[in-house]
Amino acid sequence: MSERTDHKGICVLAWLGMLAVPVALVFAIGWPWLEQVGALERELASLDERMVRHQGLLRTLPGLRAELEQVSSNQDVKNFYFDAKTSALAGAELQRQVKKMVESAGGEVKSTQLLPSPKDEQPPRMRVRTQIQGLTDALLEVLYRIEQARPFLFVEKLSVRAPPRQRRPKHPGVRQGLLTVRLDVFGYTLGETP
Repeated sequence: MSERTDHKGICVLAWLGMLAVPVALVFAIGWPWLEQVGALERELASLDERMVRHQGLLRTLPGLRAELEQVSSNQDVKNFYFDAKTSALAGAELQRQVKKMVESAGGEVKSTQLLPSPKDEQPPRMRVRTQIQGLTDALLEVLYRIEQARPFLFVEKLSVRAPPRQRRPKHPGVRQGLLTVRLDVFGYTLGETP
């Protein structure tokens, strides 16, 4: 009877072994597959959430466009921007305005250069680098005029240089006490019309 019991035990172990192999294969293949399905479901839920958020933003777009149109047509707001059809025209107007301010304050424009602005900046910014020469009072007057200008103008960079002290002027045509100022002035334009 002990032979039969041993034989029965071996048979049971053999059957359990045969059943364990498919169960192990199911777990070996099924477990990573279930994890992958879970990860895909989480990603899908995240994408759904983002889509709902973006759709909400898209629904606000007509209202924002209407507000932008209202601001663009407001004459009081337009007084703060250069009203030019192109960026080049706005830049030329800025150069002309700065030159007029400097000359009316008693200074002299030595050079002026239109600087490039980032392409996708809103509202577009026009920048001019100008080198001027004049007495201290004239240069202060230029800064006051820039501050009070319409459309609004802003000074971005400013450097002041005084000529070196000399007993006798090297250049007879150069007046003593003149300062050389280099400044970047910018203003905004309403943008190019299509």
